[in-house]
Amino acid sequence: MTQQMSSGSPFLKPFFLKTPVSVVSSLRQRRHTLPASEFRNLTPQDAISVFEIEREAFVSVSGECPLTLDEVLSFLGQCPELSLGWFEEGQLVAFIIGSGWDKERLSQEAMTVHVADTPTVHIHVLSVHRHCRQQGKGSVLLWRYLQYLRCVPGIRRALLICEDFLVPFYLKAGFKEKGSSAITVSNMHFQEMEYSLGGQAYTRRNSGC
Repeated sequence: MTQQMSSGSPFLKPFFLKTPVSVVSSLRQRRHTLPASEFRNLTPQDAISVFEIEREAFVSVSGECPLTLDEVLSFLGQCPELSLGWFEEGQLVAFIIGSGWDKERLSQEAMTVHVADTPTVHIHVLSVHRHCRQQGKGSVLLWRYLQYLRCVPGIRRALLICEDFLVPFYLKAGFKEKGSSAITVSNMHFQEMEYSLGGQAYTRRNSGC
């Protein structure tokens, strides 16, 4: 489910939105050593930042997060190689989390299960930090993720579910519609989309994406 659980726990506040004053000077001193823009696989240490971006993006819209914090931790522990985060100066600005799946279509079970050593990746969530939206970051990250998957041995396709209004976004990225999904969340219904990873990785991004 691609594009929010509520909690009053203070430890869940994103570290990059409210950095303690005592750390600011240290961050400034090392900022020049951080890459301006970096793409890398996520780790369980990134889970809180991931969840805060996800929660803000989805809860206000649908009242539900595609993944709970425990599920984020689980997937980043089991299959970090199927995730991708976009970091700017060390801060997470956008991410994708995927897991392995072993059936032709996605089922409710696919929402919480990782099946190892399969040719199908289930993309659970793509989300962009609220300060970085409307900048094309979602499409850029998705393109990079799909090209990355082309280089992962054995991966042949990616599946996801999305609401109707997001179908054009994924069609433009090269996905094809597979029809209505059997998955429902809080009475919401979804379309299932598929992307074939056959062939070689593209050498550059189409500027029209």
